[in-house]
Amino acid sequence: MIWLLVFTFVFYAILIVSLSIGFKNSPNYIPQNTETKTSFSVIIPFRNEAKNLPLLLKSISELKYPKNLVEFILVDDASSDNSIEVINNFLSVITNEEQGETFKDATRIDIKVIKNVRISNSPKKDAITTAITTAKNNWIVTTDADCMLPINWLNILDNFILNKKPNMVVAPVNYKVENNFLEQFQLLDFMSMQGTTIGGFGINFPFLCNGANFAYKKTTFLELNGFKGNNNIASGDDIFLFEKFIKADKKSVRYLKSPNAIVTTFPVKSWTDLMNQRTRWAAKTSSFSSLRVKLIGLLVLFTNCFVIYYLLTGSVKMMFVPLVLKMSIDLFLFLPTIQFFNHKSSFFKWYFLSSLLYPFFSILVILKSIFFKYGWKDRRFKK
Repeated sequence: MIWLLVFTFVFYAILIVSLSIGFKNSPNYIPQNTETKTSFSVIIPFRNEAKNLPLLLKSISELKYPKNLVEFILVDDASSDNSIEVINNFLSVITNEEQGETFKDATRIDIKVIKNVRISNSPKKDAITTAITTAKNNWIVTTDADCMLPINWLNILDNFILNKKPNMVVAPVNYKVENNFLEQFQLLDFMSMQGTTIGGFGINFPFLCNGANFAYKKTTFLELNGFKGNNNIASGDDIFLFEKFIKADKKSVRYLKSPNAIVTTFPVKSWTDLMNQRTRWAAKTSSFSSLRVKLIGLLVLFTNCFVIYYLLTGSVKMMFVPLVLKMSIDLFLFLPTIQFFNHKSSFFKWYFLSSLLYPFFSILVILKSIFFKYGWKDRRFKK
């Protein structure tokens, strides 16, 4: 058993250190002096997001980008709350010149709301596909209704596109968290994914992305038949499309590492919602096309299993050894990641407790994704 433990942790250390080197080798993008040219169609699916839409809409109104070069398509996926009313109220305000200076620059924002057309088992993929059929611009940008957009978001994206000539752009997503265990635990999990995403690009092995900050050419999307082939899977509107673009032309898929490009979202507010959310994310992993990605998943799984095994059955001298070893290895990637996303002040306060719970949590998520249905947005899904 001890040799298997050593073997697993050596390979886990190689993986994490490689990703940390990749993170450091991925430089922050410095904008070049170019004229703004790119036209964007920003697609935002939503379902029962009345509480989150005001922050999103406010951030849209504050974007510093030529209004004639961007349209926003909000796709209503059968909302049963007052999401539509919230949007309509916002639109009525920005078109009323008597409302003062608050939304002065927003009076020319091109925002339209359309209904989702369901054709598959994946509501979000359907929503994006529905919007793309009406999008008037070639560059599609997706984000989520529970996000806040940075003021220069489209400016930095435009500059990156004009200078790097990609077909797809993956960009960073951050969490805005409170100082409590539930949200700090989610931050630990989410930062590991963000660090892994950036590190993968840095070692020329991109294998993760996030649909909350994602852009690609409509023409390439159509050439690759969009989500066809994976629309039976409820989640994965980002990763499966990402895999298609990678397979077609790996060099054309680029990562935009810039603080000005970070989209901010929020953690869920209950452990039940967290379990369902992570189960939804995990349910798609068995359908990844890359064998290397699946092997990475197995390596991480075995590492967590060893931590649990020794915590539950190890001697007093050994029970914490795998946990402390894993925590030490993880810091190689966590440290540059939390520095980039500016979470250093609160991170270490919760690091040990979060690391202690995480192996148990991750195994439960995997088991649930394999054997049980999961709920999300008042719907039930199979794997």
